[in-house]
Amino acid sequence: MINTIKQDAETRMAKTIESFKTDLAKIRTGRAHTSLLDTITVSYYGSDTPLSQVANVSTEDFRTLSVQPWEKDMVTAIEKAIMSSDLGLNPATNGMVIRIPLPPLTEERRKDLIKVVRNEGEGAKVAIRNIRRDVLSDIKNLLKEKEIGEDDERKMQDQVQKVTDSYVAKVDELLKVKETELMEI
Repeated sequence: MINTIKQDAETRMAKTIESFKTDLAKIRTGRAHTSLLDTITVSYYGSDTPLSQVANVSTEDFRTLSVQPWEKDMVTAIEKAIMSSDLGLNPATNGMVIRIPLPPLTEERRKDLIKVVRNEGEGAKVAIRNIRRDVLSDIKNLLKEKEIGEDDERKMQDQVQKVTDSYVAKVDELLKVKETELMEI
C-alpha cells in the first residue's frame, strides 16, 4: 500500500518534470536548435501535420536552421507556417531548402525570457506540490478508514515530502541550466 502510493506520486512528478523539460525546449536561446520548430504544424493534404513529418529539419550552424521539404509543393506551405507561428522567425527560401536565420537575442529579450522560464518553473513546482497534496489526502483517507496506523501515516508523509523535495530540486537545476544558457552570448 505504502509503496504503491509513493510510486504513483513519483510517476506523476516525473511526468511533470518531462513536461517542464518540453516547455523549456520551446523557449529559444541564442543557439539554433531543431526542437524550436517542434510545435509548428503544416497543412498537408488537408490535415495539420507536424513539420518534422513533412520535412527534414537540421541545424546549419549555431544561428541557422535548415528545413528541406520532401515534396516541392510543400515549400510555400512550410514557409507560411513558420512565418505565422509566434516564434518571430523569417525564413528565406532557396529552391528546395528553407533557411531560418535566428536573430541574436538582445539583453532585454534575454531578461524577458528568463522571467518566462522562471514562471514555467514555478508552474512545475506548483504541479509537483499539488501532486503531494493529493497523495497526502489519500494517506489521510487511509488513516480515517483505519487501513493504516498513525505511525505509518507519519512515515508515508515523510517519504512523500522527501520525494517532493527531490523533484523540486530537479526543477531548480533545470531552471539554473536554462538561465545560464539564455545569458550566454
